Amino acid sequence: MADSQETNIIDIIDELQTLGDFVRWGASRFLEMNLHFGHGTDNALDEAFYLVTNALYLPHDIPPYMMQSRLLPSERAEVLALLQRRIDTRLPAPYLTYEAWFAGLPFYVDERVLIPRSPIAELIEARFEPWVDASQVHHILDLCTGGGCIAIACAKAFPFARVDGTDLSADALAVAAQNVQRHQVQDQVRLHQGDLFAGLDGQRYDIIVSNPPYVDAEDMAELPEEYRHEPELALASGEDGLDIIRRILQQAGAFLNPQGVLIVEVGNSAAALVEAYPELPFTWLEFERGGPPVFLLTAEQLGEG
Repeated sequence: MADSQETNIIDIIDELQTLGDFVRWGASRFLEMNLHFGHGTDNALDEAFYLVTNALYLPHDIPPYMMQSRLLPSERAEVLALLQRRIDTRLPAPYLTYEAWFAGLPFYVDERVLIPRSPIAELIEARFEPWVDASQVHHILDLCTGGGCIAIACAKAFPFARVDGTDLSADALAVAAQNVQRHQVQDQVRLHQGDLFAGLDGQRYDIIVSNPPYVDAEDMAELPEEYRHEPELALASGEDGLDIIRRILQQAGAFLNPQGVLIVEVGNSAAALVEAYPELPFTWLEFERGGPPVFLLTAEQLGEG
């Protein structure tokens, strides 16, 4: 069986010659094997293109004529191995390349952290306007920071602001520290290990932003295999998906400045949230690039928690 598989791989390498050949082949095999997408790409063709160009150390905005470029035998073997690993392991592509992009910035990722894909990136790129006066933002808190993507992107968008990032997972914070070093924002970003606001007593923030765990029990049971490679701690949040969000709502008011705002991604748990808190005037934010539901509440709307 092993010899047959090896022969098949040799045949494939001999038949596929160009960059475009491998993108087409990869996309076809991804569809044949029912892979799931959603970690940077949403379809088989883009996923194959991402992996092929990554294996060849090429940028992802190559001109169309390069799709006809012929690959060396060693390159063909390396590209095929990466595409086959995506199929065999069901690992999301960023875990294979150890890189994901968020708010126009590259970040190191591995299976210790969630792969960034939040629409909150659009808010950061717009410096949270018109919801805040960007010139008055001096202190930002990123709850459940994971690999530090939101915190670091905020630091880049607000170069004179201090940014705190908290997470319960020491493993996630190790990745976040690596990304802080990569982007040279050590003077701005402080990482804290703790449960939400633990250890932040006396701090007040102009923006509290969070992409917390919010997947309910039903959705957790039905997650595609690709998502099961991500840390459960970063996804699961009780029967209705609101275990963490309830605690954020209870405590956030005490940590906001008077003109501050709370921004939280809630995904498929949005309906359960509205039902659980009919008295709260959630503002549901809209995004040009789409994405899961995200709400905004002001300090005044939250009260003192």
